Amino acid sequence: MTSPWELPDFDGHEAIHQFCDAESGLRAIIAIHSTHLGPAGGGVRFWHYATSQDAMTDALRLSRGMSYKNAMAGLAMGGGKGVILAGADRVKTNATISRFAAWVESLNGQYITAQDVGMSLDDMICINETTKFVSGLPPKPGRAGGDPGPSTAYGVFLGVQAAVRYKLGRDDLAGVHVAIQGVGSVGGGLARHLKQAGATLTLADLDATRTQMMADELSAECVAANDIHKIAADVFSPCALGGIINDQTLGEIAAPIVAGGANNQLARHDHGDRLVEREILFAPDYVINAGGIINVATGYFNDEGVEGVEKRINNIPALLSEIWAEADEKRVCPAKIADEKARRLIGR
Repeated sequence: MTSPWELPDFDGHEAIHQFCDAESGLRAIIAIHSTHLGPAGGGVRFWHYATSQDAMTDALRLSRGMSYKNAMAGLAMGGGKGVILAGADRVKTNATISRFAAWVESLNGQYITAQDVGMSLDDMICINETTKFVSGLPPKPGRAGGDPGPSTAYGVFLGVQAAVRYKLGRDDLAGVHVAIQGVGSVGGGLARHLKQAGATLTLADLDATRTQMMADELSAECVAANDIHKIAADVFSPCALGGIINDQTLGEIAAPIVAGGANNQLARHDHGDRLVEREILFAPDYVINAGGIINVATGYFNDEGVEGVEKRINNIPALLSEIWAEADEKRVCPAKIADEKARRLIGR
């Protein structure tokens, strides 16, 4: 594997920890991008990667994104990310999770883990048996915490509303057509919010059964996962894995707005420039999808209740609108403006 320092997504990361445990079969990476604002907060994902270098690239990109996300959300957290390399069979055991928890504990609070793709609330409870450096645990009455998915979905919903208002001049979502890629915790929650607001939905997911069930529930259309970005909708909302805006898909995106919950939607920075050329409004992912980390970080620090979480999430539309206005003025991609703001906040 190429040295992490030589990978394009290495960005002055403070630490990169690689762990291997023969007994449990666990291989994992914890990448810490910045602790300028506080301990490095970010979830751990359980995923099968084609190569170990793919896993390292994902950890580097996601941890940098968490630095930016936490800073822009006004949280007292830096950015980090854990990646557990799943086997081709994607079997996950309590022994695997417990060993990962022991490694988190060994960092003595430098990294605070949480739930991400492939992980569950039960996994977080298991991790908490070994280390206190975990967020997103079941909340006490009136307190924040728990599954970050619903909070992420609600923040994305507010961001989609803001994008439709900014780009299309619409104050409501009645009849607005949204094409959602991925209908898991975030995409599914977003779809329900949009349906309640009167939007028209087209859905896609790699799990065709899950897609059809969601489509039946919400009276929505469904298409193949590889075709969803081609739908002539008002909004394309990527809510699955990253890199969806790439050389292949850029010319095929048919919506005037891209606003979704997936992390690292731009495969490369210059893909954002291409969106500007096509006059497609882009919602920087770590701004629009910050609801989940706002919820779990608030629960971890135990300094605000549910009302504090809602207040922070409700600020997402205003922050996005500010970024879009500055991007339009400078004729650059909104992601560039968001990156500049975030880097200033983390002292870079």
